[in-house]
Amino acid sequence: MKTPREVAESYWAAECRRDLDAVLDHYHEDAIVHPPSGPPFIGRTGIADFYRDEMRDYPGLEVDIVHEVRDGDEAALEWEAVLVDQEGVRHAFRGVNVVRVREDRFEWVRAYYDPTAVG
Repeated sequence: MKTPREVAESYWAAECRRDLDAVLDHYHEDAIVHPPSGPPFIGRTGIADFYRDEMRDYPGLEVDIVHEVRDGDEAALEWEAVLVDQEGVRHAFRGVNVVRVREDRFEWVRAYYDPTAVG
């Protein structure tokens, strides 16, 4: 069984490649993603809508995990990221994802970051 960090590292590698199918493979069919604001994205279809829009608006992404606190299948992963928009402008920001994994996939993700920091 993979640790939450291992799942997150694989997920972020797929997201940095902007590979939507590979990103979605990291989620259970009934997974829930809680963004920093607004309603949650439920199931792969809803989660796909979020990523599709982000990947369209920001064709580049870099992510580094800088700290981890883990308790079994749950973890808080502090990260630093850079989104690159269509014009090549880099938007640096940081946050924390609190995650739970089951059978090597995300069951749920709660993302905490300042959404105004990315444009």
